[in-house]
Amino acid sequence: MGRAFEYRKARKLKRWGTMAKTFTKIGREIVIAVKSGGPDPVANPRLRVLMQNAKAANMPKDNVERAIKKATSKDQADYKEVVYEGYGPYGIAVMVETATDNPTRTVANVRSYFNKHNGSLGTSGSVDYMFDHKCSFKVKMKEGVDVEELELELIDFGVQEVFVEEEHMMVYGEFEAFGPVQKYLEENGFEILNAEFERIPHDTKTLSEDQVADVEKLLSKFEEDDDVTNVFHNMA
Repeated sequence: MGRAFEYRKARKLKRWGTMAKTFTKIGREIVIAVKSGGPDPVANPRLRVLMQNAKAANMPKDNVERAIKKATSKDQADYKEVVYEGYGPYGIAVMVETATDNPTRTVANVRSYFNKHNGSLGTSGSVDYMFDHKCSFKVKMKEGVDVEELELELIDFGVQEVFVEEEHMMVYGEFEAFGPVQKYLEENGFEILNAEFERIPHDTKTLSEDQVADVEKLLSKFEEDDDVTNVFHNMA
């Protein structure tokens, strides 16, 4: 098993605080996908997989349709995807992904969270080099599939790691491999349960229980912000 597997097992994957938060996050991603690739999921693979993510999160179909319709409206503000980098307490590297219609507001909020929790907002590239940007797919297992053979076949599409987790497979690949991997899985009859992008740290830092609690306070502030879509760090 590789680093993606170990990271997934070690990391405490927090659910977003409320279902409303999850729906807001997916809704914004749908708006961005529709604006860049159109409202037809057949012709827009990114939208197609986001609709599957919405289904996995139990997001009502009406909410999904409303987000798609909203994206095609002339009155809908454009969301810009911006990534902020910085250090939390005890030198923990933090990457904050956002989708915002007001970058001025968002950067001010992100900076204030860092400052109030003994951290600092960095410049672009200040911690990015500590992480690998990956795409990941959670796929329903099919009977008779040899995971090792599948992994060998998927290497040509940019996949680096495939492992079984309960009744599904996790497929990890390069960031740029998202489209080709999605296409392969769909064309070969695999049901994609969820797909997303992750930032996996090269190394992790072990902190004391009290230190972890301090870092968690900062991470919680980011996760409470509606503009924030993902938070990644290198704390063990």
